[in-house]
Amino acid sequence: MPDRRLIILAAIALAAVIAFMTVDLRGNVAFVLHLRGLKLLALLQVAVAIAMSTVLFQTVTANRILTPSIMGLDALYLFGQTALVFTLGSLGYASLDGGLKFAAEVLLMIALAMGLLWPLLRTRMDMNLMLLMGVTLGLLFRSLSALLSRLLDPNAFSVVQMASFANFNTLRADLTILGTIATLGAALLCWRARHTLDIVGLGRETAIGLGIHWTRTATGMLLLVAILVAVSTALVGPVAFFGLLVAALAERLMQTQRHALLLPAAALVAIIVLVGGQTLLQHGLGGASTLGVVIEFAGGLVFLALLILRSRT
Repeated sequence: MPDRRLIILAAIALAAVIAFMTVDLRGNVAFVLHLRGLKLLALLQVAVAIAMSTVLFQTVTANRILTPSIMGLDALYLFGQTALVFTLGSLGYASLDGGLKFAAEVLLMIALAMGLLWPLLRTRMDMNLMLLMGVTLGLLFRSLSALLSRLLDPNAFSVVQMASFANFNTLRADLTILGTIATLGAALLCWRARHTLDIVGLGRETAIGLGIHWTRTATGMLLLVAILVAVSTALVGPVAFFGLLVAALAERLMQTQRHALLLPAAALVAIIVLVGGQTLLQHGLGGASTLGVVIEFAGGLVFLALLILRSRT
């Protein structure tokens, strides 16, 4: 039965991709297909990266209402954008080389994750303490971003606001391809570790009893999470609640904790939401809203629903 549901999800995802590429196709068809193909590649990359990273993170932390944003990576990204606009101004920020900016953002976010994970690996620090450190650093970066934002002029502040949500309209082909390659590599490692993840999901003590080196495995998985989140965030911007939305939907649909089904299901649900949502907003509603804003709103509602349901159980 779960396999059949996975096939249905794959069919819906394929239909969403076809609709995105073919609906309202007119004018210079080759040029339009090139632009849509680039945007589609970015949508697929972000969908797979955020979906898989959230499933991994929830498995390692044994908590279904957490997302990788608790590590403070999104907050660091926003602080970096605010600091660049504050230092260079709107024109200076717009003239930055996209490749160098992308590389610097990815390296900074991975460095933050490694800084959080290093004590966990070296001193057997408790996972909850590591998460608390991530929350604290996230609050610090958000506070610094808010402070700098108050000192910006309205035009510069609008630039910062645009960088606060995922944007699929200003993409570079080389960076999109590079991000896709990195995501595919990390996703392949996640898939190869699917059986290990099933054991990790049983809990620390049980996993250790079954022969899993918990500290090394958890640290490696969280580093994969950091790479996936860093690449997708640097490419299109933060999508904090998107992973929670698709992971919750995939778990409800598949009704299993087997990662051989949960990982592809979460990725397919993410593709349906992103590609289908972009198709609906762009062609059905005439671009009346931004996809990132809608996803954050829907993800926030799912987060509140999960909190309420958990408090009643």
